[in-house]
Amino acid sequence: MSRIAVRKTYKLYIGGKFPRSESGRTYEAEGQNVARASRKDARDAVRAARSAFPTWADATPYNRGQVLYRLAEMMETRATDLARACSGRREVERAVDRVVWYAGWADKLPQVLGGSNPVAGPYFNFTVPEPTGVVAVLAPEAPALDGLVSRIAPVIAGGNTAVVVTSETSPLAALELAEAIATSDLPGGVVNLLTGYRSELGPILAAHMDVNTIDVTGAGDETAELEILAADNVKRVVRAGSEQSPWEISAFLEMKTVWHPVGT
Repeated sequence: MSRIAVRKTYKLYIGGKFPRSESGRTYEAEGQNVARASRKDARDAVRAARSAFPTWADATPYNRGQVLYRLAEMMETRATDLARACSGRREVERAVDRVVWYAGWADKLPQVLGGSNPVAGPYFNFTVPEPTGVVAVLAPEAPALDGLVSRIAPVIAGGNTAVVVTSETSPLAALELAEAIATSDLPGGVVNLLTGYRSELGPILAAHMDVNTIDVTGAGDETAELEILAADNVKRVVRAGSEQSPWEISAFLEMKTVWHPVGT
């Protein structure tokens, strides 16, 4: 007997789970019906990211590096599926290598970005990097996978959690990546992926009071509007600099200076 193939249902990725949009809406992208995230979905994603932040931020940098490396392993395992969802195997390899690269930097940031500062007095003075908090990311439209990974990896390597609006026209690579994330050691809520319309979701996240930073790299024509909304709640605005650099991580970090008396 012939059978009907089971078609894949493309859902959101929030809090380590794969829910449908609460609105029930979908839109067509890459020949598939993809969930169209709503305002409530965005709020749910921010809530999940905020809940996951304390545990992820308190993890040792070495442990975060291990977890990112495990994510790279899962991406390598799913390389064939990821390649079908993006431009091909070479893009997958670049994305995997990028995750490994940032995993290696996770436990080196305090030494490179922090330091002991000279002061005129009987005190020690140290500067140490700390994660900012919840980061909203508007991923570039292309490359669908490598562009997404290049913006997520520095965010989470520094101990932040992310709410990501994926490529609007090419979201399937992000949804395949979500399955690799779900089977890695990354705690639920550290990365949350929303598919849908950038013009609808971007302003919601830029205005959200519990989002600490917004990455507008993929915002396109909406950048100016998002910057205004972010300024209203004193939110940090970040856009991509160099393609791969520890300074990409530092954009999502706060520098804390600590004074301590000598001999105490």
